[in-house]
Amino acid sequence: MNNTTDITDHFGTLYHPKSALVFYEAKGTETYMYVEHFDMDSNGTPINAHPLTVKEANVLAKALQTDEEKNQAFLKPKGILPTNILHFNPNVEKGTVLWYTKAQKRQLYFVDSLGIPNGIAQVPPMLWLANKSSLTVFALANDRRPTEKTPLHYAPFFNIYEKGNVCMGTVGIDIKNSASVEEFIQAWEHYFFNSYFSHSLCENLTKTNIVNLWKDLVGTDKPFPKEALKKNNKTLKNLL
Repeated sequence: MNNTTDITDHFGTLYHPKSALVFYEAKGTETYMYVEHFDMDSNGTPINAHPLTVKEANVLAKALQTDEEKNQAFLKPKGILPTNILHFNPNVEKGTVLWYTKAQKRQLYFVDSLGIPNGIAQVPPMLWLANKSSLTVFALANDRRPTEKTPLHYAPFFNIYEKGNVCMGTVGIDIKNSASVEEFIQAWEHYFFNSYFSHSLCENLTKTNIVNLWKDLVGTDKPFPKEALKKNNKTLKNLL
């Protein structure tokens, strides 16, 4: 069949060719490089060939420099380092951030099979450790800034393994190489609290029944009961 259908309107962002560079190199013992710049017409055909000007070279250099700066911006603070950040490694490939949050109200989501309504509840102080693709969380006994000797507790949530690592299920994690440290921690807290808690991956993460615990808290102003937290025999130093 020769009939074709234009489906480009269904695409996302379309990028159209605007210009092109052609590099010429002379043969011989003394190599000489010559660069020619082409504009593009509406059909994407190269036109108006001319030697690359200084102005055009500067525009190209600036664009390349911007991309390089983005790659070097990973976990770079936007200003003064937030006080809740305890440690961070800005390596693009292996970068990590360790931070804590005080007790707070959060919107929580649960699958229907748990029998817990979605809603706002008080959550305990938490310790977070994350890289670009994984998250580990623990609970803390109070809002004080933790030290190396601060004992850790199991995080009283579903979807968490005994070691504290979080099963994110089908959540699409997308941490950019240009993410600042503030954007990084904000993204992970969003991923964690805005995904559905679905099942227990480890028994006895709390001293009380975890389902009844959240049934009693969701939709109320009750503070999270610290006596329900269970120590896991680790301290913050074990994470450094």
